[in-house]
Amino acid sequence: MKILLDFLPIVLFFLTFNQAEKRPDEAATLATDWFGFMISGGAVGPKEAPVLLATIVVILATVLQVVYLKLRGQKVDTMLWISLGLVTVMGGATIYFHSETFIKWKPSVLYWVMAAAFWLSPILSGRNLLKMMMGEQIELPAFAWRNLNLAWIAFFSVMGVLNLWIAYTYDTSTWVTFKSFGGMGLMLVFMVAQGVYLSRHLKPVESDETR
Repeated sequence: MKILLDFLPIVLFFLTFNQAEKRPDEAATLATDWFGFMISGGAVGPKEAPVLLATIVVILATVLQVVYLKLRGQKVDTMLWISLGLVTVMGGATIYFHSETFIKWKPSVLYWVMAAAFWLSPILSGRNLLKMMMGEQIELPAFAWRNLNLAWIAFFSVMGVLNLWIAYTYDTSTWVTFKSFGGMGLMLVFMVAQGVYLSRHLKPVESDETR
């Protein structure tokens, strides 16, 4: 259930963009009529309407995601708060200036914030952030935690660069597809590779007979 909730804003972003791109004139009219008061100049063109509508939807979906968790008394993860802040600020700038540039930068900024968190945690607090998150579930030697932490830093750093490369090399439709599914696919591959690495360094659990 949590996984579905986490990916819901991304899926809605893709579906909204995809449908609006098929009917750009209708999307432009809808965006102008319903959201013109939020946009500089008050009017939206057919070319920019799909990404603007998708941005509005992803902002609302992320807000509702946080509200849903709060109403159920569940903890809102720090990264979700950061994501909400980024999508609201950068998405809001995309809507007001009707420029897709801001929302295209949002994933990269989020990736780099996460990379910075993994990098700075050992420096500022002397604690491995990944071990803090997973240390109660698995036991690893110190060098393995250090290597995993470096791997996450590298992964998020590269993902931030890759997102911008896709955004500025290909058209918006290609970027939306990459943002919605390419990022998840690469994350899955990375997690599988991490699982293989973990399996090599997991400390065996002592049984009662060997104690």
